[in-house]
Amino acid sequence: MELQPGLSHEFTLRVEHKLTIQSRDSQLPAVYATPAMIWAMEEAAACAVQPALPPGSITVGTAIHVEHLAATPGGMQVTVRAELTAVNGRLLEFRVEARDERELIGRGTVNRAVVDLARFNARLQKKVRP
Repeated sequence: MELQPGLSHEFTLRVEHKLTIQSRDSQLPAVYATPAMIWAMEEAAACAVQPALPPGSITVGTAIHVEHLAATPGGMQVTVRAELTAVNGRLLEFRVEARDERELIGRGTVNRAVVDLARFNARLQKKVRP
């Protein structure tokens, strides 16, 4: 598999209580939290390209531009999809969207970078132990 535009990944999840904003503050409604939606979009993007990456490589997030368009009550299913739209060296751009059982609830772009996991971990260790 080659790292090229068109690669995509989609999955469906159920909005459990831990994915609602109410799980952080009981005064708020039990609706799908924006950070949970963004996490799912990032996950879909990472999964879309992982099989096409060189051995020992992963992607890491670099930018997120997302609109949360509509509330989704707890218990509903949400389908999240990411499609790779551009490859610029090791920089990747994805179109992402989320839909609940009734409508489009989120859309935007996610950018990720391809990194060698061993080098990434080595740099992290230097940061921890200068």
